[in-house]
Amino acid sequence: MLNNFLLKRLSEIESGGLLRTLNTIQSSPASTIRINGKSFINFSSNNYLNLAGNKEINEAAMNAVEKYGFAGTSSRLICGNLSIHEKLEAELAAFKNKQASLVFPSGYQANVGVISALMSNEKNSCIIMDKLNHASLWDGAKLSSSRIFVYEHCDMNSLEKSLKRAHKYEIKLTIAESVFSMDGDFTPLRDFVELCQKYGAVSMLDEAHSTGVFGEEGKGLAEVFNVSNKIDITVGTLSKAFAVQGGFVCGSRQLINFLISKSRAFIYTTSVSPAICAAALKSLEIVKRSDAQRSFLLKTAEYLKNKLNKLGLNTLNTQSQIIPVITGSIENTEKTSSYLREKGIYIPAIKPSTVPKEQSRIRISLTSGHVARDVEKLIDSISKIV
Repeated sequence: MLNNFLLKRLSEIESGGLLRTLNTIQSSPASTIRINGKSFINFSSNNYLNLAGNKEINEAAMNAVEKYGFAGTSSRLICGNLSIHEKLEAELAAFKNKQASLVFPSGYQANVGVISALMSNEKNSCIIMDKLNHASLWDGAKLSSSRIFVYEHCDMNSLEKSLKRAHKYEIKLTIAESVFSMDGDFTPLRDFVELCQKYGAVSMLDEAHSTGVFGEEGKGLAEVFNVSNKIDITVGTLSKAFAVQGGFVCGSRQLINFLISKSRAFIYTTSVSPAICAAALKSLEIVKRSDAQRSFLLKTAEYLKNKLNKLGLNTLNTQSQIIPVITGSIENTEKTSSYLREKGIYIPAIKPSTVPKEQSRIRISLTSGHVARDVEKLIDSISKIV
């Protein structure tokens, strides 16, 4: 009975062009990858600073395995809390200019765990969300019992209207991303924090795609716009520019103490492997000194965006290393992705429910490992299908 039901649903998904399949990569996830024995230029990775496979990071992980073993073995609250977890958290808190931090097994768990814990059993609370916030932020909000208000994407007038509508709520958690994962654009952070303070709202900022990439030491857009000390809760990931794995939240010591006691995503999961913690510590050290790589990456992104715009392509309002190219229909997006793959370029199609149907796209994700010939080949290939 179950299989018949699943076959029917899978058939419906496939007929709508929305069936998802896995591509097996047979190499390290660098700027060039191998799939089924063929090499592709990889423009789909979040390995922004090209640190995946870095020898210093690998060595740090291997040394930690020798000292601690690989497994976390239990929840942090049982016997899975090691000194290396606390060292990583102290370093991340200092990096983000906060009192304390807490590490989760993934960025998704961090977002879900923070929001659902903070806003559970709060009858007099609400959450105010950017319309295009990441799925993990939405899932955390939906798991809470709070009323949800939605403001138009990066529209501060719309945000202010939502804050006014939410005036009767004692706790107002306002959530945005600094760099949006599918559009590559920015939240106007100075206006965002000013409005949160004006209306007494708690501010939460997801810096997953800006940490490591923006700022003199890669601290993110909050550093660039000098608002770090005005953001109440900062979340991030170790799996993008850091090229490791895990998520983290930074804030006050009281916030972290509360999450240790109340976040189900933290309490009821095995601790992050000590090898991952060691790798993250070494990666953080490297990220701080990678200003040349950041500069190269962002200059390359600006160059590519300008070239694509001259071809008449819609790259939305991207200001980052993430460059969407709107291709319209699902069918056209699949054709574009397939054509590029034939040319040795790997950029999977991005379709609903990740993005609205009419905004299906290929999403170019640049890294500092992409050299000029990679970018020129992409431009030349795309120019032939415009």
